[in-house]
Amino acid sequence: MEHAVSTCELTRVFGSFTAIDKLSVNIRRGEIYGFLGPNGSGKTTTIRMLCGILQPTSGSGSVLGFDLLREPEKIKQIIGYMSQKFSLYDDLTVYENLDFYAGIYGIPYRERKKRISEMIEMALLTGREQDMAINLGGGLKQRLALGCAIISQPSILFLDEPTSGISPAGRRAFFKLIKKLSGEGTTVVVTTHFMDEAERCHKIAFLSEGRLIACDTPDNLKKSVVKGCMVELELPDVMDRVNDIEKLPYVKECSVHGLMLHVLLETAGHMEALNLHTKARAKIIRPSLEDVFITLARQEKRQVS
Repeated sequence: MEHAVSTCELTRVFGSFTAIDKLSVNIRRGEIYGFLGPNGSGKTTTIRMLCGILQPTSGSGSVLGFDLLREPEKIKQIIGYMSQKFSLYDDLTVYENLDFYAGIYGIPYRERKKRISEMIEMALLTGREQDMAINLGGGLKQRLALGCAIISQPSILFLDEPTSGISPAGRRAFFKLIKKLSGEGTTVVVTTHFMDEAERCHKIAFLSEGRLIACDTPDNLKKSVVKGCMVELELPDVMDRVNDIEKLPYVKECSVHGLMLHVLLETAGHMEALNLHTKARAKIIRPSLEDVFITLARQEKRQVS
């Protein structure tokens, strides 16, 4: 079976609100597949449906060959799942938390000690086995939570905003572990709104207001979505200049990135006119995933309106 996850027009409606609208995706085995989008775009609803926690309103899908509508309980038994609110027990030690989850997943006693040791090593918690979970820093807690989620060696792991609230260094360390798991054959499905995390995914699905608006590798998205010449401008008053620059006939888009402006020109030949207008010097840059998302969101807004 080539695909670990497959959905066809998967839909979830809450009353009059459509949280996910006809989502069709295929996720290969061993792939790190990211759902990217702002809060309210439907990322968590998607993960909960794929985990068998939330029943779809319509559409179909399968996870490791099990049907989402008919076999949700079987799906729950074979997956690993972790969210930003993953429940570690603060009054238990690192070792005791892992032992507790080993029991929940039904790992035989003869194998349990070995699996716990492997998780402690994986999470870089060697020497901290007897530390109380409440005393761990945010990054260490997330790595312990990951160890608890994969102690049963699931073939597929679902991560819902797993690094929310931890430092950039902690997030990078966490994704190194994810990459290692993928390299060993685990399929990883992750939701995020961090662009640097999305860059580390093999494939990204952009969600906007419950709809899939693009799906491809990070590199392909940068090449195919952002049409034109992307340049960067450093100006002292970036926020005040966006509207002015966007009105120029050769400017397709303009957005703020920290102290810089990213301006999408129709062609590189318009750089000189932009430099004259802004009294600054534009530099050609490669579009970022953030540029891709801004372009997609604006395209979607224009289509809806």
